[in-house]
Amino acid sequence: MDIEKLLSEIAGLVWGTPLLIFLLAANIILLSFSKLIPIRGLKHAFSLVTGKHEDKDAQGQITHFQALSNALAATIGLGNIAGVAVAIHQGGAGAVFWMWVSAILGMNTKFFECSLAVMFRGKDYQGEVQGGPMYYIEKGMGKAFRPLALAFAFFGLIGTLALFQINQLASFLDTSYSLEPMWTGLIFMAVTVYILLGGLKRISSFTSKVVPGMSVLYVLLCVGVLAMNYEAIIPMFMSIFESAFGFGQVAGGVSGYALMHVIQTGVKRAAFSNEAGIGTAPMAHGNAKTSEPVSEGYVAMLGPLIDTIIVCTLTALTILVGIDAANMDDIALNGINLTTFAFTQSLGEFGKHSLGLIIFLFSFSTMIGMANYNKKCWDYLFRGRWGLGDKPFILFYGATIAIGATIKMSAVVSLIDIAYALMAIPNIIATVFLAGKVKASLTKYNQKFKI
Repeated sequence: MDIEKLLSEIAGLVWGTPLLIFLLAANIILLSFSKLIPIRGLKHAFSLVTGKHEDKDAQGQITHFQALSNALAATIGLGNIAGVAVAIHQGGAGAVFWMWVSAILGMNTKFFECSLAVMFRGKDYQGEVQGGPMYYIEKGMGKAFRPLALAFAFFGLIGTLALFQINQLASFLDTSYSLEPMWTGLIFMAVTVYILLGGLKRISSFTSKVVPGMSVLYVLLCVGVLAMNYEAIIPMFMSIFESAFGFGQVAGGVSGYALMHVIQTGVKRAAFSNEAGIGTAPMAHGNAKTSEPVSEGYVAMLGPLIDTIIVCTLTALTILVGIDAANMDDIALNGINLTTFAFTQSLGEFGKHSLGLIIFLFSFSTMIGMANYNKKCWDYLFRGRWGLGDKPFILFYGATIAIGATIKMSAVVSLIDIAYALMAIPNIIATVFLAGKVKASLTKYNQKFKI
């Protein structure tokens, strides 16, 4: 059996019905704790991002806005452009609906996990304040649960690699501009290493400048395509809802297996897009400069709203209206090349080149954002064991970018899917276990700010 097929089968196994039931049950429990209060507090969340309640004397290294930008840099990226295309290719238009459902639940989940990231902060081997599942598992649940924290960090070291980002960027540059994937890998390895040598502040400075601009640019491009195909938007929404439940296939005898495949695809791709419940975002938000854990929970829940509900929806509609959806099966394209085809169909060469600029910005910002997560997992596992500071990590991460550019896309997607599933399990266990502490803190916080 080749490695590509093996990874695909393992991904199908770990993302099977048991995990979906586990995630659904956990989300129901978290919803019962919050009663959707965080989602009703969206206005307060936006006020926090603007710095209205900033505490300059609090612990932490970065502002609410920088923490959100850093988290979005790792989520708003090729998961939104290529990941949505993979979802449509694998599960049809209906997968988009299940991405929406996962995102709404994910807002609530991110509130809890990112509140915990500040509530139970720890220190890395260099004495820097850090947050994330490793720390709230160990400090919140107790030393006896440290193996669970180590398991998260180990799978996080794989799941937070930028393999998909560099792979899709290399594929796009090869297809559109005939640049060999090997050269793409080497060039971006060098630039990433340079930024990583500057540490967290250089990373946060880069992402807070790039993320807002690139997001607006991409939204405008999608809106342009949709404006040109406005008559197809409502039919595409109908297609999404029908496909989500198999209504359009009932006459043909839709099977429960086929419907489950659509749901699994939507949940997986939503997890890859906004990372709610996976445990990555708490590692970014755990660095926020605040003495109120709940405040960072409020800020964090904006991630799935911006990432999946807004940006992924625009991508999905652009793909579906930009090509003949009825002939989707006849188009032998997947990932970034499917999205590029859709933009080119509507906007011609301008669409291809404009998307190329956005792909460059999205993929590179995600590589940098993911490096922050990857380093936290690395530091938790190895704790500066070789006495060489950050150099071993930077060499490791840089090397994976060079390698990731040349791997087959299907193998990369399966590997990341596996890692995400195995990261989600310890993180969700800890989040549900500690949810009562967040609920108590939320009640006091809402009374203080009259939410």
